[in-house]
Amino acid sequence: MVVPELRAWRAARPHVVRVARMVKPHVTRVTRAVRPRAVRLTTPQLTAVATTVGLALAAGVVASAGPWDSTGQRTAERDWAASRTPEGGTDHARTSGTHRTSPRPAPSAASVLAGLGGEAGSTPAPAGKALAEVLDPLLADPVLGSVRTAVVVDVATGERLYGKGADQVQTPASTTKIATAVAALTALGPDHRVQTRTVLEPDTKEVVLVGGGDPTLTARKPADGWADLSTLAERTATALKARHMDQVTLSYDTSLYSGPGLHPIGVNDNIAKVTPLMADEGRLDHSTSGPAGRSMDPAADAARTFADLLRDHGITATAPGPSKATSRSQALASVSSPPLSVLVERMLTNSDNDIAEALARQVALAAGEEPSFDGDAKAIRAQLRKLGLPLTGAQFADGSGLNRADRLSADLLTALLAKAGDPDHPELRPVLTGLPVAGFTGTLSARYTDAPTATGVVRAKTGTLTGVNTLAGTVVDKDGRLLAFAFLTSDAANPPNPLEARAALDHAATALVACGCR
Repeated sequence: MVVPELRAWRAARPHVVRVARMVKPHVTRVTRAVRPRAVRLTTPQLTAVATTVGLALAAGVVASAGPWDSTGQRTAERDWAASRTPEGGTDHARTSGTHRTSPRPAPSAASVLAGLGGEAGSTPAPAGKALAEVLDPLLADPVLGSVRTAVVVDVATGERLYGKGADQVQTPASTTKIATAVAALTALGPDHRVQTRTVLEPDTKEVVLVGGGDPTLTARKPADGWADLSTLAERTATALKARHMDQVTLSYDTSLYSGPGLHPIGVNDNIAKVTPLMADEGRLDHSTSGPAGRSMDPAADAARTFADLLRDHGITATAPGPSKATSRSQALASVSSPPLSVLVERMLTNSDNDIAEALARQVALAAGEEPSFDGDAKAIRAQLRKLGLPLTGAQFADGSGLNRADRLSADLLTALLAKAGDPDHPELRPVLTGLPVAGFTGTLSARYTDAPTATGVVRAKTGTLTGVNTLAGTVVDKDGRLLAFAFLTSDAANPPNPLEARAALDHAATALVACGCR
């Protein structure tokens, strides 16, 4: 017997297939931003996601489809989701300890696809004067401090719609990671992978563990898709046994990088020593993001863990010491990171400083610069210059934004975001898909929970240092236009209360969502 739902699905299938084929190329570019892993979402969250990424079906198709609601979601899925325990999101690609309180319901948002030139393409962009009337009073809030700059850009056209000190550079804090992401994707491409390998020095029993700069290398189980030391140990042991070797001298090679490994901020729970060999970012707990105690020598610790794993696979190794693989060394085994696009998303979603500095080193290596803080800065600037971005006054001192010597303008940050949305640069799309989603993921998972119009609609990189509060990202306004924005605020003499300043910035972004601004 054919159940009614199946009959309805068969009747609707031709329409659904046509719509799916139409939206598939666009959806592919944005789905990473809304694919929380192993989480159960409430109906309001699912509605916010579906509408925000433009999955709503045309009314005629919905009417004929039967078991679909007005958002394009299967009604059975909606009912199932509503029955589950409410939980928040994770980072876009991997599990992290994000906020588990579900945001308040979000209203339907116009399609992002429309904002990029679809149905809403005929709708005029917001008017500058109207935007100023909305944003000027919000950005004048004294809780933001004495220096406030801002820019709003229409992503579809690249036109600047609003500017307040647009060209003025100031400390951007972690919004610097947007520039690092664009530079890395430009220099290396989204499919690039970072390799960790082992080699055998000829005519010896010396095995060298060679760090390639993968900050996501893990020693934990399950590895959850990341490159892991256990797999590398198993492959290395297999290669050694094929050579009839079960006892080796173990060394490790960190010569890929140069210059100081300690970030200028000093010993800090927000970042480990920058080294091409580390496991789990040198974290001394089981966290995967956020501040944590760090190993003083992540490379040595990773090598000691590797020695233990070799022993588990029948290879006895000496206590490891530093060395350098020679050009005569023979390859034994290797493991590779996920694609660079995934590393970029994780970096942006969780504001991961370790990944940011590792990616900056990769940019320097690709550009032929010294892989150090100084070389990274030169290489990042050179890559952004190739894209024709507004770099007047910009200064780069690191890849993470922890260094207060970084100087960026709101104009540059919005230009970076607009470039990531440019159809001519699909390789940059992970910059947009990696941005934290308001009320859902990463550093925005616990923000906007009292702003239903912004939940799931605002996507933005946060930035916070003492006296500095920044926010840069995208919104879809009520007319369906996709807007890029950057708000940079600071006050060195009288540092603002960070919670109050963040709330004020969130309020400004929320106002953009509700603004038709004609």
